Amino acid sequence: MSPPDFIYLASQSPRRKQLLEQWGVRCELLLPDPDEDVEALEAVLPRESPTAYVQRVTGLKLEASLSRLKRRSLPPAPVLCADTTVALGRHILGKPVDAADACRMLAALAGRRHRVLTAVAVGTPSGRGNRSWAALSTSWVTFEPLSATQIRRYVDTGEPMGKAGAYGIQGRAGLWVSHISGSYSGIMGLPAHETAQVLHAAGVRLI
Repeated sequence: MSPPDFIYLASQSPRRKQLLEQWGVRCELLLPDPDEDVEALEAVLPRESPTAYVQRVTGLKLEASLSRLKRRSLPPAPVLCADTTVALGRHILGKPVDAADACRMLAALAGRRHRVLTAVAVGTPSGRGNRSWAALSTSWVTFEPLSATQIRRYVDTGEPMGKAGAYGIQGRAGLWVSHISGSYSGIMGLPAHETAQVLHAAGVRLI
C-alpha cells in the first residue's frame, strides 16, 4: 500500500496548520460538528497533573476525530490531534475565560519560569480497530518581570484569548521571553520532532 499523500488535522489552530504546511505536510481540516462539545473534553480532573492532563485530552480528541471521520464517510487517512497546556508547578493555566483572567495568568507568569507541554497523537482508521501513536514535548519558558501596564496593554490586543497560559510566543509576548529550553514549535502548539516521529510511525513520508 502506498503512503498517504495527506493527513487530517483535527485542530482549529491556524498555527498548527501553518507549521504542517511549512514542513511539507498536506493536510485537510477535520473540525467538529456544531453539536460536538469540544470544550468538555478539556475539563481538568481533580488532582490531575499537567502531564497526565495534556496526554489524556489529546487522546480524547483523537478518539472523537476518528469517530468523526467514520461518521462522515471520508476517505481514510491519518488524523493528527494535539493539545497544549501551560503549567506553573502542578497548576494548569488553560485558556483565559476573559480579559481579567488573562491578566491574572500573565501576572503569575511574569518574572518566572514555567512549563509548556504539548501532546501530539496520530491515529489511522481501520476495520480491525484504530491504531494510534503519541508523543509529548516539554519545554521551559522564562518571562522577564512585567508591569501591570504591560500586561494590560497586551491583553487589550486580544492576542491572549484562546491561548493556553494567555499568550502566544510567536506574537508580541515573544518580546518578553528571556529564555526557552525545548521546542519552539512545541510552545507554538506543535513540536516538530515529536510530530515527525508519530507521522512517520503512521506511514506518512516527510523528508
